[in-house]
Amino acid sequence: MNLFAPIFNQMLVLFLFIVIGFILSRGKFVPEDSAKTLSKLENYVFVPALVTGTFITNCTVETLSSVWKLLAMGFALALVSIPLAFVAVKGLFKEDYLRKIATYGLAFSNFGFMGNAIVKSAFSNIFFEYTVFTLPFWCVAYGWGVPTLLIPQAEDAEKKRKTVFERIKPFINPMFIGVLLGMVIGLTGLGKIMPAPIMQVVTVAGDCMSPLAMILTGMTVGKIPLLNLFKKWRLYVVALFRVVAYPLLFLGIFALLALLPENAFVTDTFLVCGTCMVAMPMGLTSIFVPVAYGKDTTEVAGMVLISHLLSVLTIPLAFALLQAGIGIAL
Repeated sequence: MNLFAPIFNQMLVLFLFIVIGFILSRGKFVPEDSAKTLSKLENYVFVPALVTGTFITNCTVETLSSVWKLLAMGFALALVSIPLAFVAVKGLFKEDYLRKIATYGLAFSNFGFMGNAIVKSAFSNIFFEYTVFTLPFWCVAYGWGVPTLLIPQAEDAEKKRKTVFERIKPFINPMFIGVLLGMVIGLTGLGKIMPAPIMQVVTVAGDCMSPLAMILTGMTVGKIPLLNLFKKWRLYVVALFRVVAYPLLFLGIFALLALLPENAFVTDTFLVCGTCMVAMPMGLTSIFVPVAYGKDTTEVAGMVLISHLLSVLTIPLAFALLQAGIGIAL
C-alpha cells in the first residue's frame, strides 16, 4: 500500500476543520468570546471524556500484559522526546510563559486527535496497539505536562516554599482526573458493568473533542493579524523543529534500531506507532488550556498553525520515508 496518498487525504480533512473555524471567526458569524467558551468546554468536558473513555477501553490487565513491549517503548520514547524539547526551546523565548508552552508543544504532539485519525484511516488493523503505545504520553502529558507547563501559576509561587497541597494542586485538573478515573475503571473491569447510556455519553463527548478542537484552532487564528504573526521567525523555528527535525531525528534512530538482529521490540507496529507520534504537529492542548485560564495565545496559535500547515505535507512524507527507507509490511 502506498502510504502517501491516504495520509495526505486525511490531513486535508483535518485542515478543512481549521478553515471552518477561521471563516466563522473572520466573518464574525460567532460571538467574540466564543473561543473562550469553547475552550472551557474542551477543557472541562470533551477532553476529560476522551481521556476517560480511552483508558476505560484500553487500560485493562489483559492489555497491559499482552502489549507490555509497546508500552515500554512508548515510555522510552517519552523519556527521550521530553528532555529534547527543553533543549530545543532554550534561548528562543525570554518569556517563561511562551517557553513553557513551546516546550509542551514539542514534547507532546497532536498524537491524540490527529494521530488517532491517521492511524484509523491508514492502519486500522493496529489502532488498538497505537492506543496502548500512547498511554505513557497521555499519563505524562495530563499528569505533568498540562499542570506544569500550561496551567498558569501565581507569580509569587516560586518565591516561597510550597506546601504539600500547593504541590499537589496543579495535578487536580479535569484531564488528570479523567486519567485516574479511566485507569481505575479499566483495570477493575467496572466498565463492563457500567450502564450503556453512561458509556455512550463518554464516547460521544470524547468524539466531540476532535472536530471542535480544530475549529477552535481556526477561530483562534482568525483573530490574529496573520501578516504580522508570520514575520516572527521563532514561530517557524519551533514549528519546523516539531514537524521536520523531530521526525528526521527519530526516523534515523528507528532505522538504526531496525538493523539490530532479532530485536523483538522494534517491530513494524512499533515503527508505525513511533513515526505517527513524532511526525505530528504541535498539540492543540497548548491553545485551549491557556485560553481557558484567560492567557494570550496569539503566538501559541501561530506556532500551532504553522506546524499544522506544514504537516499536511510533512506527515505523508514521513510515512513515505519510513516505507521506502526502512520498509514495513503493514
